[in-house]
Amino acid sequence: MSHETVTASHSLWTVDSAYPPVHDVRVDVAVVGGGITGVTTALRLKRAGLTVAVVEAERVGGGVSGNNTAKVTALQSTVYSTIADKHGIHAASQYAEASMAGVSEVAALAATVDCDLRRAPAYTYAISPDELPAIDHEALTAARAGLPVDRDRGEGMGVPFEVYGAVRLDDQLALHPGRYVAGLAKLVDGDGSHVFERSRALRIDDGSPCEVHTTAGVVTADRVVVATHYPILDRGLYFARLEPTRAYCVAASLRSGEPPTGLAISAGSPSWSLSAYRDLLIVCGQSHPTGDRPDDPYGKLEAFAREHWDVERITHRWSAQDPSAYDQLPMIGSYTPGSTKLYVATAFMKWGLSTGTFAAMILSDLITGTENPWAERFSPHRFSLKSAPKLVGLNAKAAVSMVGDRLRPPDTRTPEDVPRGEARVVGKAGVYRDDEGALHAVSLRCTHLGCLVHFNDAERSWDCPCHGSRFDVDGNVLEGPATKPLPRHDLDC
Repeated sequence: MSHETVTASHSLWTVDSAYPPVHDVRVDVAVVGGGITGVTTALRLKRAGLTVAVVEAERVGGGVSGNNTAKVTALQSTVYSTIADKHGIHAASQYAEASMAGVSEVAALAATVDCDLRRAPAYTYAISPDELPAIDHEALTAARAGLPVDRDRGEGMGVPFEVYGAVRLDDQLALHPGRYVAGLAKLVDGDGSHVFERSRALRIDDGSPCEVHTTAGVVTADRVVVATHYPILDRGLYFARLEPTRAYCVAASLRSGEPPTGLAISAGSPSWSLSAYRDLLIVCGQSHPTGDRPDDPYGKLEAFAREHWDVERITHRWSAQDPSAYDQLPMIGSYTPGSTKLYVATAFMKWGLSTGTFAAMILSDLITGTENPWAERFSPHRFSLKSAPKLVGLNAKAAVSMVGDRLRPPDTRTPEDVPRGEARVVGKAGVYRDDEGALHAVSLRCTHLGCLVHFNDAERSWDCPCHGSRFDVDGNVLEGPATKPLPRHDLDC
């Protein structure tokens, strides 16, 4: 029996769009980033009577919003016990309230666009008896935080393996995130507001007025929202307070049997995230810090799917990157203390469909002068003394990477030794040989702060272990905070 599978990354949620690059324009608010946070913020501001311009580096919904699990839920693995342990039950309650509001907002907005919205229960489950204490702790904490959860055995998950226990939250959402974001973008564009694509922001001047300088033109605005998932501006030192991780997904068609009926994620590590889209099974997980070299993540996800389901073939595979703050809360609000011109949203901890939506609710309230009950809790300018050791650890890791990688010997002395489909460090260059045999050589020095990038075999990209910037094999920026490409190297072979 052959196992047919895809060999390149291709998201199930890809949607084509055709908005123009930036042309010089004046609006009330410029929103940098065309994902769920940016587009939702823009739509809310437009409905409040402001003119907006969304500025997207590639295409709307093509970043993390188009490469996720497609779950919109306020039950998020063991996040409530994590938050309560670090910040107390009141903080967990505020996060629960905001997350439920985010789910409700998505439901309301999705009713106006074609995105295959459906209701389903969400589960955090134990795939082994060792995970039961975490399940019990999360069930108790989530209930104390105000979520209407139930503790059960996961009977409603619809999976063909034993589940040892679960926390269940009913009436959550699944949808096609690419079509959802594309539908919202259509509502933004027009009547003095704009959506721009293929326009990477290079710098932002927060004068009077502000200016967003892109590869295609300049957007002038009274205020600017940076919704690039990972903030692209170094002011505010967000790079020192965030830890980016990467996770992977596969979708599979089945010969027999049914995909899961619930939206589920296991409580331990590694986690196994399960869901379905129409008749396709979706399995996600295998997360690792960005810059670490993954060990065949797609192969492990496929093996898990084939172990438990009668898989016909793998139809899609994709990955996404998400930053978490040192204190495990999202960062939403003014970019720097006291600023009334620049705003930011980041650190969604892999739950951006719900968290990114309530981030848009907070940002639009701040800009329109509306009181918001969660703004203070998620302000980027808070400080958690209890989480200070984590902050120190994050920056120590970056320092070790920056210094230690420079002592790393080359993998080989000559590009001729680089196999097809693989990459090697040759001298001071990163060299990749594509499947046709052509060589692609770039500088290893990240254009953000100078850490040396590592090759990700699963995605065929050069990833920065310090702050998460990613580049393709020719050095073009895939993800920030870097905004400039890696310089190319000439090879004499």
